[in-house]
Amino acid sequence: MRGGRKVIEIKNLKKIWEDDGSSVLENINLTIEDGDIYALVGRSGAGKSTLLRCINGLTSYQEGSLTVDGKEVKDFNEKELREFRRHVGMIFQHFSLLERETVYKNVALPMICWKYPKEEIDKKVKELLELVGLADKMNAKPRNLSGGQKQRVAIARALTMDPKILLCDEATSALDPKTTNSILDLLMEINEKMGITVIIVTHQMEVVRKACNKACILEHGLIKDEGDVKDIFIKQPASLRRLLGEEKLKLPLTGHNIQIAHMVNSMEEGELFGKMSQELGCYFPILDGKIQDYRGDSMGIFTVNIDEAHFPSMKKYLDEQHIRWHEVLSTDNEEEEEE
Repeated sequence: MRGGRKVIEIKNLKKIWEDDGSSVLENINLTIEDGDIYALVGRSGAGKSTLLRCINGLTSYQEGSLTVDGKEVKDFNEKELREFRRHVGMIFQHFSLLERETVYKNVALPMICWKYPKEEIDKKVKELLELVGLADKMNAKPRNLSGGQKQRVAIARALTMDPKILLCDEATSALDPKTTNSILDLLMEINEKMGITVIIVTHQMEVVRKACNKACILEHGLIKDEGDVKDIFIKQPASLRRLLGEEKLKLPLTGHNIQIAHMVNSMEEGELFGKMSQELGCYFPILDGKIQDYRGDSMGIFTVNIDEAHFPSMKKYLDEQHIRWHEVLSTDNEEEEEE
């Protein structure tokens, strides 16, 4: 990932349904940089797919600003919008393939519609089918393909016009876990090798952890949390716990409740708490803990309780070891569910 240059910038965006005047997106502010794999996360009805459709100009927004490469999407005329969408790839949950046409023809379709020369089409289609691992399926029909293969065809088709941005709307939700992982590996390869910024709409947190470097969590059309994926999982905000369906952790009312996040990719790293207890000369209970995969690494997130006397020495130990931590206050734990 390159990062740094703002590809998409959204400020105070508001989307209202014209039929009943209800608001589906409110005060949306986020920035997506060049090379990001950015997740729009939330439950069904949170507004994530609507936001995606605002980004590619398929639906309008009434207030605020949404710029792609510095150009305001709502200001495009019909010709400019058509040219803009030419460089924005899109893949969907249900593949949207032409069942009566071959894999080759499905991939070639955008270039055919834009009247590219046959030789250029042939070269591009074969290159892309090689990239997605389906060079031997170019003459097959979609009905003879698995779900994962169909999605690979859809990805190849989305890449034919050399897009700068690839939008994925629940692209893995119809696939089994193994196939989902293979599709995510492909999207990460495309992001790395082709320099394409990828935006993924999903409700699957395993998708976010595996593939995405940044994310925002949407609830009822509002952004509740936004930032680096690793930071979101370390902070464990209430919006994430609600999305995961996790119960609030009952914390002791005495001492200090500390949430610690650290990488556990080796046996030595997994012995953190034993070493810490020995070096600090104290015992502290582990109240909660989980180990999660994050982009090929394993990250442990644990909550411990430390008494007042040993709290300063624990803080010093964690800081000296460059281990990320924060104190979980009662207000963090008791945050009310928002309607």
